[in-house]
Amino acid sequence: MRPFVILALGAVLASSLARPAPAASVDGTIAIDGSSTVYPISEAVGEEFQKSNPGVRVTIGIAGSGGGFKRFCAGELDISDASRPIKEPEVQACKAKGIEYIELPIAYDGLAVMVNKANTAVDCMTVAELKTLWEPEAQGKVTKWSQVRAGLPDKEVHLFGPGVDSGTYDYFTEAVVGKSHSSRGDYQSSEDDNVLVQGIANDPAALGFFGLAYYEENADKLKLIGIDDGKPDNGAGCIEPSAETVEKGTYQPLSRPLFIYVKKSVAGTPMVQAFVKFYLQNAAKLVKEVGYIPFPAEAYAMVQHRFDAGTTGSLFGQGSQVGMTITQLLAKESGK
Repeated sequence: MRPFVILALGAVLASSLARPAPAASVDGTIAIDGSSTVYPISEAVGEEFQKSNPGVRVTIGIAGSGGGFKRFCAGELDISDASRPIKEPEVQACKAKGIEYIELPIAYDGLAVMVNKANTAVDCMTVAELKTLWEPEAQGKVTKWSQVRAGLPDKEVHLFGPGVDSGTYDYFTEAVVGKSHSSRGDYQSSEDDNVLVQGIANDPAALGFFGLAYYEENADKLKLIGIDDGKPDNGAGCIEPSAETVEKGTYQPLSRPLFIYVKKSVAGTPMVQAFVKFYLQNAAKLVKEVGYIPFPAEAYAMVQHRFDAGTTGSLFGQGSQVGMTITQLLAKESGK
């Protein structure tokens, strides 16, 4: 995980952002923690917001989605960053503390699957092949590339991925294995994506996964592979993650939305209202700047309406809705 950070006021991003006018009533501290995937977005928003609101201090920790929800449902945070929807045990933990929340999707991300640059045998994998590698039953049994697909080298395969508190791990296991939080345990795990980058880059036998933005930061060190979900209606054959394939929904099933969760008891305060409005007004630009995929403009308008209406609970019910766009989910909620 990246270290706890108090955002500096002097960071420079784009000058064309929509900034709220400074207001004497907008001051205090906004406490955020959670997903390392969402962190760069909230960091960029926080830095820019503070320029026009010098009385506000935005603090961000990176405990992972699960760690963020633990703190959020304990009443320690104003906002929780998450790379997956809130889970039922977390819903109950918040309920036990009387904490209501407003779920706000803020961007798309694709999960990248990578091998070492020296691996010339693997350019594409099917979802079924990924499941063969990652399902719980594979532990201690599926240890070579040749066991995944006939014709691949009879050499060891070494797996790398996020830790079990990561929303990225949760989404990957649900999309690939078919059950969230279900995988083999004998893989090299870390909450720090940079550790995973180094692990894959230094091991010729490696295969791993994490968010697309972190791959793009390290594309010179890693080899991206395409994924074939076996469903021609999504786009036939092997498809690599990109802004275009994630936004269009053709990179399946490893495209997902990212979130912030706002504690309802503070959502009506001038400070948090101003921050969330700024977040959603500038998300499209800042999301792109830090390497993620923005929603269409109409989706951000729908998310702002969800916040203004104080709509609590989750759009997602019991876990991620693999294969559905956020616009579809928001429209379904509003009855359109």
